[in-house]
Amino acid sequence: MSDKKVRVRFAPSPTGPLHMGGVRTALFNYLFAKKHNGAFILRIEDTDQTRFVPGAEAYIIESLNWCGLTPVEGPGIGGEFGPYRQSERKDLYKKYADQLISSGWAYYAFDTPEEIDALRKEAEANKETFSYGIGTRENLNNSLKLSQEEVQQKLTNGDAYVIRFKMPEDTDVTEEDLIRGSVTFNTTKSLDDKVLFKSDGMPTYHLANVVDDHLMKISHVIRGEEWLPSMPLHVLLYKAFGWEATKPRFAHLPLILKPVGKGKLSKRDGDKMGFPVFPLKWTDPQTGDISRGYREDGYFPEAFINLLALLGWNPGTEQEFFSLDELGELFSLERVVKSGSRFDPEKAKWFNKHYFQEKTVDELALLFKPVLKEKGVEAGDEKIAKVVAEIKERCEFVSDLWDQSYYFFEAPESYDEKTVSKRWKEDTADKLSEISGLFESVSDWKAEAIKEAFSAFMNEKEWGFGVVMNPLRLSLVGGNMGPDLFVICELLGKEESIKRIQLAIEKIS
Repeated sequence: MSDKKVRVRFAPSPTGPLHMGGVRTALFNYLFAKKHNGAFILRIEDTDQTRFVPGAEAYIIESLNWCGLTPVEGPGIGGEFGPYRQSERKDLYKKYADQLISSGWAYYAFDTPEEIDALRKEAEANKETFSYGIGTRENLNNSLKLSQEEVQQKLTNGDAYVIRFKMPEDTDVTEEDLIRGSVTFNTTKSLDDKVLFKSDGMPTYHLANVVDDHLMKISHVIRGEEWLPSMPLHVLLYKAFGWEATKPRFAHLPLILKPVGKGKLSKRDGDKMGFPVFPLKWTDPQTGDISRGYREDGYFPEAFINLLALLGWNPGTEQEFFSLDELGELFSLERVVKSGSRFDPEKAKWFNKHYFQEKTVDELALLFKPVLKEKGVEAGDEKIAKVVAEIKERCEFVSDLWDQSYYFFEAPESYDEKTVSKRWKEDTADKLSEISGLFESVSDWKAEAIKEAFSAFMNEKEWGFGVVMNPLRLSLVGGNMGPDLFVICELLGKEESIKRIQLAIEKIS
């Protein structure tokens, strides 16, 4: 690590919801900055206005905040290197595009989209691939072929143009990637002349990205491996501008792979297998389609972050649960793997269960209250906390609390048929009627006192406990589930317990 202050950026495009792979990129940038007492910056790369989606930027910011990955500079935050939306910086990019033209590193291209399309089709017909660059550019409609007067005339006339990077011929571009080691690209074999600037006044990703990283003093570019093919162009742009001495270090993160099969994890995989791939729920502003989110599916941000941290990074120990602070202390790019990491939806649930169980009864009771309100249930804080304490161990998500406890708040409307057929005998109703009378006589309505009175009564009657306990549970909860029977009685209350026994006698008998 050099003496240069660590400044990293997460630079998403507001073209839709933020994929969990994008969140992991943000996370690794955040952790790297934290480890080196650096700055984590958010920059919105919205130069491609045709793909801009309303609400996407707000979604990105809300997602990062939910995950605890709060930038120190960015839109709505400020900072000395702003503005942090590229659309608000567009006036400065033309100067840099012109500089590249003047130095011979770029040129004007006036080819129309139709002309380019025709060249592509012609190449396809010959089973070839058309590439605008070395080998073709000298014969096309651009300032490399046209005279200075012709170029000036076209610019004066307002003809549409793009500014393309002039890729040097047969040059090996070698760069040290902090994850992959030394990577070499040959310009003639694999690189074309990318568009840097358009006549509508907007730069493309490549120019804006490099200019902004330089002006914002970015020390390390940590991004997904899909950007690896762009690295040689970016390295050459730093050279073309004379910024090689302050060029950032690059690190390209491995892909998050599908749970089954090959390839990158997609929304389709989540839809097919029943899990979200976005941090928050997303409603498409055009179609109204709703995509699930980890937050709305009941995952805790700690679980989501812990899951993402271990997709591609290995702490080198057996430890599996980390706070964000612990991750910041331990994280290093040296321990990020090169190959893709397979996503396991069951592991995601496992992480959530851990953090669920780590929460106190009071914390979970507070999270449970809105669920009860939604169900139209009114209950006191003390009862809610006691119910949560009894069922907590059986749950992974806050939504499980209702599934495991609904009978504490609503009397059964039906009874499990298998339990009825197996446990409800001819004399069950009579026995339960006597139990109901016993309960009327219990003055101290606490689980221990109820159990003591019940045991004494059963011994006196010489009834087998199994003969009564199962039908009694069935009467109270509607099935064969739940915690200790006498705890259920205490939490339901004396009046409600007796009422439910009598209702079961009427309905089942």
